[in-house]
Amino acid sequence: MTIQGKQCQTPFGVFELTRYPPRRHDRLRAWNSADLLLLEAAATLDLPAGRTLVVNDEHGVLTVALQPLGLWTDSRLSALAVEANLEQNRRPPVIITWSTARPPSEASCAVMRIPKQLAYFEYQLSALASALPQGATLLAAGMDKHLSPHTATALERCFGPTERHPGRRRARVFQARNAGGGANHRTVKASYACETLGATLSALPNVFSRDRLDVGSRLLLGNIDLLEPAETLLDLACGNGVLGLAAYHAGLARRVTFCDESAMAVQSAKDNALRLYPGSESDFSFFHGDGLLGFQGERPRLILCNPPFHSEHTVDDFVGRRLVAQGARRLPGDGRFCLVANRHLDYGHSLRR
Repeated sequence: MTIQGKQCQTPFGVFELTRYPPRRHDRLRAWNSADLLLLEAAATLDLPAGRTLVVNDEHGVLTVALQPLGLWTDSRLSALAVEANLEQNRRPPVIITWSTARPPSEASCAVMRIPKQLAYFEYQLSALASALPQGATLLAAGMDKHLSPHTATALERCFGPTERHPGRRRARVFQARNAGGGANHRTVKASYACETLGATLSALPNVFSRDRLDVGSRLLLGNIDLLEPAETLLDLACGNGVLGLAAYHAGLARRVTFCDESAMAVQSAKDNALRLYPGSESDFSFFHGDGLLGFQGERPRLILCNPPFHSEHTVDDFVGRRLVAQGARRLPGDGRFCLVANRHLDYGHSLRR
């Protein structure tokens, strides 16, 4: 395979691909060696048309090339990237199934980018083993530096017999056959006791800091009493909802909206809110999107945000700066934005601007 500019040459054609969200002077490609190895492996299998499921496509190269029956993903950002690249390459749209739902059972093969979280990887493998027919093929790949040493073990245990392809271009493909052992698949949540709430919070497998309160949220919660009450509050990049729920518990806001790009995060925040405050459903709303793009809900007077500090696998403040800019456009003139972040990431300039 050869690469020229933004053009990606694959066994299925040459495609023009861009990353989402766009950023100025971005020199990164919308694909990597793991994607290319997956497509090479898929080309050798003579996959039946319309019977392939793509899993965790980051920017769309797998979906554009394979034209699958659907995409199974947790990420709204990835879904938007896939949709944009399908349109750019004049490919028909594909059905997107969120991670919180069962993957389509019509597939005879799944092509997967291995996710960063091992717990989420195991959840997906078990769900695929349950949904796909016995004997179905799974191709899974990742970059060597991001692969867990337990990758092959997880594939063997959760899906079926696994073959390790030789590593090439700092990436590796695993090929597994469904042994039909996922019939008893269930979603395993993690939880921890939140002292501020006096309650236990739970989270689905792909939620940040799902089994412990992270240091950023802990710092913000320790200073939450310094904030003035607001009628409406928005928990931006909400994760399991700890910040918004703590603010509601403290009487800081009467109505809270939880926003995240992860389907599992939004569902976890919803589960926690409705479990802890039964009968108060009308006080909460939930938005699964790219930050606040397309958000049509009630305008917040206060935004709390503990932004992601990674862009894929790289430490980066790009995501946080986008969230600050989106929040600024939604706040009224006297609105307030309260952000907690790693000290080495300088958000001061973005906040002042």
